Amino acid sequence: MSTTATNSLLLVGRVLLSGMFVMSGFQKLIDPAGTAGMITGAGLPAGMLLAYVAGLFELVTGLAVLTGFQTRIAALLLAAFSAFTAFVFHSGAINVPNFPEAANGLLTLFNSLMMMKNLTIAGGFLALAAVGAGAFSIDARRGSVAIAA
Repeated sequence: MSTTATNSLLLVGRVLLSGMFVMSGFQKLIDPAGTAGMITGAGLPAGMLLAYVAGLFELVTGLAVLTGFQTRIAALLLAAFSAFTAFVFHSGAINVPNFPEAANGLLTLFNSLMMMKNLTIAGGFLALAAVGAGAFSIDARRGSVAIAA
């Protein structure tokens, strides 16, 4: 594969990996209540504060990956964040009181899929951390990126 193709794929990969985090982070900052409820429901303290921290973290690291700034660090942080949220928020069965058993089973299936999605995203970020942002990035303009060929 040519260097241009590799760098183009890295750019597309960065856009796809970062988009969810930029949008999610922004949403948490403008309306943190739902996230705070999930955080509290998972047994973590200070739900509202952590919702704002998570929103800021997702927005800043998402923008870093998008623009290719300190990409390897941001990718490692987002890999850890994705794995953490997989295990804290998406492991285990869902049992909503007064829901039919089949509905709870379907919610548990969706939760398992969300866990696998988060772990898959973590894998994508680990791959990005290994190869760097590519030529179409701030890292490359600063001379701090090695491009895998």
